[in-house]
Amino acid sequence: MSKIHPTAVIEPGAQIHETAEIAPYALVGAHVTIGAGTTIGSHTVVEGHTTIGEGNVIGHFASIGGRPQDMKYRGEPTKLVIGDRNTIREFTTIHTGTVQDAGVTTIGDDNWIMAYVHIGHDCYLGSNIVMSSNAQLAGHVQIGDHAIIGGMSGVHQFVRIGASSFLGGASALVQDIPPFVIAAGNKAEPHGINVEGLRRRGFSAEAISALRTAYRVLYKNGLTLDEAKVQLRELQHQGGDGDKHVKALTDFVDASTRGIIR
Repeated sequence: MSKIHPTAVIEPGAQIHETAEIAPYALVGAHVTIGAGTTIGSHTVVEGHTTIGEGNVIGHFASIGGRPQDMKYRGEPTKLVIGDRNTIREFTTIHTGTVQDAGVTTIGDDNWIMAYVHIGHDCYLGSNIVMSSNAQLAGHVQIGDHAIIGGMSGVHQFVRIGASSFLGGASALVQDIPPFVIAAGNKAEPHGINVEGLRRRGFSAEAISALRTAYRVLYKNGLTLDEAKVQLRELQHQGGDGDKHVKALTDFVDASTRGIIR
């Protein structure tokens, strides 16, 4: 039997696994699904067409699955999908998607989302991401696996943040951060490769060296972006452990529509 406190309000139609826990004064809407072992904190509202996976811990006073803050929204049944084993701390707000995009906001697995974070409509977060307190994402933002977003930072809509990158605290980000890159400032600028983060993840010295070379090509050699792209493609074929990572960085830059931080 579900561990639902008698003061919690569960609307008819909600699907709650028998091992989930719902704390006092929480509200769970009619179109919500909550997986095994997930805990919903007191006074938290989970609404909308929201699916939450297994083993998540959602803190007190969070707002999960609320209507998107988009003036074009007309009540369409858009979605929020949250994966497994995420920690989502108190006062976090995460909104559903809009029909102007894919119609779904997506949170992957094993993310650490601290207090007062906002994740806007149609955002896509991968897995193993850290978002520090008061970090704010506008709509349509994409974040790759293992990225770290510093506290009190703000991210413009449609920006992409590459895998294993690092955005420093109190930064304003208006263009894309390539994978593996450190960025900080208002407006955020590049500050090297996220070497310590890559070492912690087990990247080899050879791979880190290759990424440092790619960073110099992109930012330090006085090349135009088109010239840098040519050299980056050449670096993908050195036959070493870093080739696939340089390719990931190059592919990200090629796909950027807002442009990368410079």
